[in-house]
Amino acid sequence: MILYHGSYTEIERPEIITQEKGRDFGFGFYTTTIKQQAERWAIRAARIRSRYTDKIENAVVNLYSFDVEYAKSLNAKTFSEANLDWMDFVIKCRTDLNYKHGFDIVSGKIANDNVGETIQYVLAGIMRKEDAVERLRFEKINDQICFCTEAGLKAITFKESYIVKSVHWRDF
Repeated sequence: MILYHGSYTEIERPEIITQEKGRDFGFGFYTTTIKQQAERWAIRAARIRSRYTDKIENAVVNLYSFDVEYAKSLNAKTFSEANLDWMDFVIKCRTDLNYKHGFDIVSGKIANDNVGETIQYVLAGIMRKEDAVERLRFEKINDQICFCTEAGLKAITFKESYIVKSVHWRDF
């Protein structure tokens, strides 16, 4: 299976990313099975980097092969749909930076902007979790696979990368 990761640089040796707070599945290295999603992530990452450097930056998609057989030997969690268990997990990971779930790999739906807004309604007490999950049934929700430990990272091998396009933050 091929996985994609969007960035502003080629990443031959993925690492656990711990400086970004509020990630859906906690700290880790995030990938997707959807090429177009990774390309959007890459453009966003390059735009953010460009704002910092004030230079043109490349939006880069990295491709990895995923060793499914090896991954079966790890402690993995899969959310096949956006349900109450998924929402509780995402809320814990997004709100408690000290939360350690103990999984090597977590896969499931991504809380995109619309989903993230719905989760914020739950956190603010505006919407019940059950109503939020029902609302999410109508959303097209992409996937993500998070490699949360060094053992998890051993399940992926860098294959190649390509440049989506070059971007400057002022062009947006």
